[in-house]
Amino acid sequence: MKQVQIPSASNGTVQYGALAAACGEQLEMQILKSGGGYYLGTYSENGPFTRESVQYWPTPEKAQKAWDAGLWTQRTHL
Repeated sequence: MKQVQIPSASNGTVQYGALAAACGEQLEMQILKSGGGYYLGTYSENGPFTRESVQYWPTPEKAQKAWDAGLWTQRTHL
């Protein structure tokens, strides 16, 4: 998995991962890349921590647009 350097929603707000919080971690949401495409998730010093979005997108720009518009679904379990 590859970390993509788009650190927060473009409206400037910092969002924290809900699944990361359920694991006791406060990690900022960001756009990450895996074999399935780009997704919204969290990253720790050890690498990818959670995949927060149900969806995958083909480009980081499409993931960013979905994030900004609130057009994504929060995963409810790891």
